[in-house]
Amino acid sequence: MCADTIGRFFDAVAARSPESDAAVFPDSRATYAELRAASITRARALRAAGIGRGELVGLLVPPDAANVELLLGIWRLGAIPVPINARYKASELRYVVEHSGMGLLLCDAAGTALIEQAGVECRVVMLGDDQKFAAGAERVDPAEVERLTDHVTADDDAVLLYTSGTTSDPKGALHCHASLLAEGRNVAGRLGLTAKDRFWSPLPMFHCGGFCTMMGAWANGSTFCHVGTFEAGVALDQLEREHCTFAFPAFELIWLAVLDHPRYASADLSDLRVVVNVGVPERLRQMQERMPGVVQISSYGSTESCGFMCIGDLADPLDVRVTTSGRPLPDMELRIVDPDTGADVATGQSGEALFRGVSRFSRYHRDPEHTAKAIDADGWYHSGDLLKADEQGRVTFMGRLKDVLKVGGENVAAAEIEDYLLSHPAVQLVQVVGAPDARYVEVACAFVQLVPGASATEDELIDHCLGNIATFKVPRYVRFVTQWPQSGTKIQKYRLRDRIERELREAGITEAPRLSSTRT
Repeated sequence: MCADTIGRFFDAVAARSPESDAAVFPDSRATYAELRAASITRARALRAAGIGRGELVGLLVPPDAANVELLLGIWRLGAIPVPINARYKASELRYVVEHSGMGLLLCDAAGTALIEQAGVECRVVMLGDDQKFAAGAERVDPAEVERLTDHVTADDDAVLLYTSGTTSDPKGALHCHASLLAEGRNVAGRLGLTAKDRFWSPLPMFHCGGFCTMMGAWANGSTFCHVGTFEAGVALDQLEREHCTFAFPAFELIWLAVLDHPRYASADLSDLRVVVNVGVPERLRQMQERMPGVVQISSYGSTESCGFMCIGDLADPLDVRVTTSGRPLPDMELRIVDPDTGADVATGQSGEALFRGVSRFSRYHRDPEHTAKAIDADGWYHSGDLLKADEQGRVTFMGRLKDVLKVGGENVAAAEIEDYLLSHPAVQLVQVVGAPDARYVEVACAFVQLVPGASATEDELIDHCLGNIATFKVPRYVRFVTQWPQSGTKIQKYRLRDRIERELREAGITEAPRLSSTRT
């Protein structure tokens, strides 16, 4: 038996602070004692449904207190939650269900239509409607749940998070119990969280940012405050009403919506002390100027690092806080190497970020080939991110080696969009690159070579994608080409990026057209 597991850890916190708020959402909340009791009931129902150690359980449920109850219930049994992106379309959901091998998918009423459309082949339970599932808890003795919780170990898999990578299909990163607990402990330590703090996040509960914030809040008995499905007015109300002290909006797209809300000027956010954001220096500086009484710091991380890998120092001067992303967290090691030679680069020089430590992911699920490519024999994860470090070890993000876009905080594989566009009969060859965007940081731009004799328009190809892949993946720009910039046999994507960036700059375009799931 190992006490260093999420279930045992949460029980210990609940014993110390039973009446303190553990999780607060706009429409639901729970103290540590209430959440502990509810999670045991959830674990009993899951156990009655046949879920045990090592089983994968999909979660297509809204971000609320019930979501957290289910996570804790799954962890108590030694099972593995698979949070599902609520913005997925049918083909994307089907892929995750089939690739993960989950035996049970929990959803709410809103998810049933998507599940039916996807035609998934696993057991589906619609929470609140399946009385047989809920009643199953009565057939399982709480002592059995406690016994199973005692047999979970720190090295057991704790969560499977799907993230887009350099291939067209998302990869599932597995983190163990020790990884999540260490991430929470080290985040709380770096930020200085205490039991009196209230740590706010708008990041989805299928995103690593939701998990690292929750674990960081719980590490010292703080309160995890989550806005649910993000809406700027609701977020502002919650930050004010719950007297939140720390906030991790992460992406400027989110935080600017709060700062630009009509009620922001009159809102009382005097309890807010620290905001953790990510963005370009000028935008970070602007956001800091709009909240002079709050310390804004930045961070660097990924799904593979369980969220935060580096966090800025609250004591650093403004210029440092807006130009760097801080130092590595305890228990994590970082190297910056020449991507061609593998040798460590000099201070101040850019290179590929390699990291290892307790919060590094364990492996890519059912993908030994990519795992072996990503994690070397010495345990270093090769991130594909370009960083540089100053003399104090603070890092600055410089770009990416791997072909992934970051659209409003969502990782998007260029190859995934390219693959889908190639399903259009007029498309012969396509290359997708990131185009700069004031709202989303970057959006997809597709350069397309048509089949000889075929024709297509920009709107036609965008409409081909809408409703079939998640909207944040849909290209906002399509450009037609007959010749490609090449070096040997490879297309030089950086020249395509330069072309669209120059075109938009010369045209004075800073923000791409907005899209909905279906064009209106």
